[in-house]
Amino acid sequence: MKKHIFTPADILLPKLPSKDMEAWAVIACDQFSSEKDYWKRVQKLVGDRPSTLEMIIPEAYLEEVEQKTETQKIRDTMREYISSDVLETIENSFIYVERTLPDGRIRKGIVGAVDLEEYDFTGAASAIRASEGTALDRLPPRVAVRRVAPLELPHIITFIDDKEKTVIEPLSDMGNLPTLYDFALMECGGAIKGKKVTGEYAQKIVDALNMLHEKSDMLMIMGDGNHSLAAAKVYWDEIKQKLSDSERENHPARRALVEVNNVYDSAIDFEAIHRIIFNTDTADFITEFTNAMPKGDDYSIKWITATDSGEICIAAECIGDLYALMQDFVDEFTERSGGTIDYIHGDDTTKKLAKQEGAVGLILPAMDKSEFFETVTKRGVFPRKSFSVGHARDKRYYLECRKIV
Repeated sequence: MKKHIFTPADILLPKLPSKDMEAWAVIACDQFSSEKDYWKRVQKLVGDRPSTLEMIIPEAYLEEVEQKTETQKIRDTMREYISSDVLETIENSFIYVERTLPDGRIRKGIVGAVDLEEYDFTGAASAIRASEGTALDRLPPRVAVRRVAPLELPHIITFIDDKEKTVIEPLSDMGNLPTLYDFALMECGGAIKGKKVTGEYAQKIVDALNMLHEKSDMLMIMGDGNHSLAAAKVYWDEIKQKLSDSERENHPARRALVEVNNVYDSAIDFEAIHRIIFNTDTADFITEFTNAMPKGDDYSIKWITATDSGEICIAAECIGDLYALMQDFVDEFTERSGGTIDYIHGDDTTKKLAKQEGAVGLILPAMDKSEFFETVTKRGVFPRKSFSVGHARDKRYYLECRKIV
């Protein structure tokens, strides 16, 4: 059994006054991708203060920016933050995280480093597996940043299948853990608290994870940030060819910083990621989509246009198969007849965007968390962008960093 799949790390945190921590932590770059007003508000709040906003490219602007220029800006910002002592190192530690969600629930997690040698996003058997299909065309910008970046900053969440709650939950009863940060998140994102975990407490986490791993070859499944971890994997596979065996063992790029959550945490919900098809003939789309789906009562998908709405009842063996049927049709239709696809978090946002002329919104059913590990074990990866962990504002914010060079 591998003993080093998830380990403590030298984690970098900002040395900022508490009033500036809100500006530092920014939501995952793939959120609000069709809502530039959100990112304009973020930019206004940040101003000229140190922020993770300066170390990412929000996907809302991905098609507008010159990626090489932006990548160099990210590298330069990271170097500036390192050299100007914006960041301090929390050595050889896990961080126990309590994230207060906008609805008041508290999601518990542990930040540490996973071994990329134990991760696979192609569907092959591995200790850490992707849950959804990976859009390979989305990896190059992320890999390009990682090639030049001295730091990584994750919005990645992985899940463990810990029904007995043996790994993460015991930390909530340890009141003597030192607090590293505790502040409110911007844009109604709730709040976050992080505590340092070292020594015997850290070893208990490793031991409990090893016990889980004895029960199954698969220890973790990606919950969020699959493309970011996939980019880290691609970059590691790229550079390790030039390293000796000893260099491979200890190179910082071999590992990636993630937050591990228990899929049975009561604050974790799986939200479907909806689809918007822009610039299309809406009547043709609805007719062909209705005719293409196998009829049955297993699941349903709601559709919305500027002038109408409806529901299609569909037969499918499992929810992963439903998502696959839908995605295959949408991909084929847009390739054949034109139009673009966007992936939207939240029913209300989907309904709002679907009111645009030439747009169709598809509201998909959410997955029950009890199906998650079982589905990946039996079926393999879900189609890309099948689900999200909670609502858009529940997503992980960039906060912790780690040196990768």
